[in-house]
Amino acid sequence: MLNVRIEASWKAVLQNEFVAPYFADLSAFVHTEYSTHTVYPSPKDIFRAFDLCPFEDVRVVILGQDPYHGRGQANGLSFAVPEGVSNPPSLQNIFKEIQSDLGISLVHTDGDLRRWAEQGVLLLNATLTVRANTPGSHQHKGWEEFTDAAVRHLSEQREPLVFMLWGNYAKQKGACIDRQKHCVLEAAHPSPFSAHHGFFGCRHFSKANEYLVAHGKTPIGWL
Repeated sequence: MLNVRIEASWKAVLQNEFVAPYFADLSAFVHTEYSTHTVYPSPKDIFRAFDLCPFEDVRVVILGQDPYHGRGQANGLSFAVPEGVSNPPSLQNIFKEIQSDLGISLVHTDGDLRRWAEQGVLLLNATLTVRANTPGSHQHKGWEEFTDAAVRHLSEQREPLVFMLWGNYAKQKGACIDRQKHCVLEAAHPSPFSAHHGFFGCRHFSKANEYLVAHGKTPIGWL
């Protein structure tokens, strides 16, 4: 797939996906899309969520849906944008909830979120590519099966993790998670259309850290 490489531990975990028939079809589709249209993120960032957060380092999973489809926004991490790009409304609301939840002003306000990924937060979109200005254009092409496999392997193979599922789409994607083994936090999506209906006040960030500490893990520096 456009010569994109994925981090070694994830490559090992997902090896069966890379040789599955659906992945060959997906690869062909994505290659054609990049050859004939403007597609986001850049090819080098398609697997960035995995590259910045190796399988054994994952402590928290935040599930998104599509990459941003506007120019210069998608950077391979769910809800994130490159440094210097204005934070989209959903990310603004995420930052508002963090400040309200933790009672402290943010130290960092840029939207890249690499700082979270490198602490063990897997910022995973269900679909890893999208055609410019065409939301949902790469859905149902195979990405969902691939990212479902990633979630399933985390649920089955890792010690207790925190999964944050915001909105109905993420909640449905989290159906395979073993809730006896992991902490699953659900809330409304942080978009302006739904944030006031259950995202604001969910306190997922403090709850995640409380769970991590209770299981002998270092909390995430959300600020």
